[in-house]
Amino acid sequence: MDVHPAIVKTKTLTWPDEAATEAFAARLAQAPGLTNALIALRGDLGAGKTTLVRHLLRALGVQGRVKSPTYAVVEPYELPDLNIWHFDFYRFGDAREWEDAGFRDIFASPGLKLAEWPEKAAPVLPVIDLDITLTTLTDGVRQVSLRAHTQVGVHLLHGLDDQGPQT
Repeated sequence: MDVHPAIVKTKTLTWPDEAATEAFAARLAQAPGLTNALIALRGDLGAGKTTLVRHLLRALGVQGRVKSPTYAVVEPYELPDLNIWHFDFYRFGDAREWEDAGFRDIFASPGLKLAEWPEKAAPVLPVIDLDITLTTLTDGVRQVSLRAHTQVGVHLLHGLDDQGPQT
């Protein structure tokens, strides 16, 4: 039986302000493989997960209001060449909701999936390509840990290689 080692590549960044978050989002929007990735966003309330998503969606060309899907669980966005789904599983509590809401079909289809609070849906989520963990330090500074779990995630990190030191 062949056992393949898990793909794990990490990178740690520091964002001194929201402009750094916006610059990162613009860079991520250009990274190879983004258009068919599952990106998990982790961090405490107020850590900047939704802010990062807003900047990323803007960088990808989404127009109009970008709102948090906290109550709806998912907000879809459609661009000419890309479907995007922004999930917030903070209030997710029952795996049956996954089937009832049609999430299996969404995650099986092509497009970018962004998932806040992925740990709440962990038993039913597919393999995450890239984990982004935001930690609030002092004076609005964020420490950002990036962790790739798949080849798609590794490609995303390679597209960000000039964004800070690898660890």
